[in-house]
Amino acid sequence: MRVVYMGTPDFAVLPLKKICEAGHEVVGVYTQPDRQKGRGKKFLPSDVKVAAEELGLNVFQPEKLREESVVEELRGLNPEIIVVAAYGQILSEDVLNIPKYGCINIHASLLPKYRGASPIETSIINGDEKTGITIMYMAKGLDTGDIIDQADIEIGLHNTETLTAELSKIGADLVVKVMADMEAGTAKRTVQNDEESCYCGKLDKAMGTVDWNKSAAEIERLVRGLYPWPCVSMTLDGKNLKVIDSEVVEVLDDSVPVGSVCEVTKKYFVIKCADKGLKIKKLQPEGKKPMDTVAYLNGYTVTVGMK
Repeated sequence: MRVVYMGTPDFAVLPLKKICEAGHEVVGVYTQPDRQKGRGKKFLPSDVKVAAEELGLNVFQPEKLREESVVEELRGLNPEIIVVAAYGQILSEDVLNIPKYGCINIHASLLPKYRGASPIETSIINGDEKTGITIMYMAKGLDTGDIIDQADIEIGLHNTETLTAELSKIGADLVVKVMADMEAGTAKRTVQNDEESCYCGKLDKAMGTVDWNKSAAEIERLVRGLYPWPCVSMTLDGKNLKVIDSEVVEVLDDSVPVGSVCEVTKKYFVIKCADKGLKIKKLQPEGKKPMDTVAYLNGYTVTVGMK
């Protein structure tokens, strides 16, 4: 097929590579414009742009895909199919109508569950046992198009970073299979049940503020779901910390108030939650790199009762 590929973050890199390896002709790669990142505020390319240039593909970075001149340029590429993976822009009806095979999306949830911007994070935070990849036809609504195929995975103790990597692999294999089915005329089409749908919005930093009156399991899932961004944050002895890794444990000293340190060893410390304790295994002090708690405790004093 003549393919136009649209994607931006690392999640979208492996599917692009697999589509090329499968022998399809990628005539253009659309990705978000270079953005300012980090403390230096340097303009950096997206992960997909870097990968596309390494593959020798033509890269397009329109600020707004819906502009008439951009749509005409896209139409001139004459794609038979447009494949989208976490691109970051909504496709207009004009764009959706360009390719003869249509536009398909690699979505990181088992639709109709978790339509929207943060399906991976939400599945972890909500304590779901499974999530997966859905390959779907794109329509005017937000992730409302007909389902072509799905594959699931156990969430286990994955955080967002590791689960995203696994889902990228699954999505890469599944989209190549679906494209072969579409060419062969054997691709299935299943209408989503809107009554079973739910939405998840964009993440923001406020989500990382901890309510220690919640259960330890809820907070531990929040730690995994919000890593690597925005991360669960807290203050300890007036110092700002991000929690990178944690574990639910039993509380040894039940007399300590909720939201206080209830146990300290040379390797870790535990914060009391509504029911049990949250063992802090890895953290990041403000202005420093992530470190194991044992390294943190070598440089900072933590005592039982600290709020």
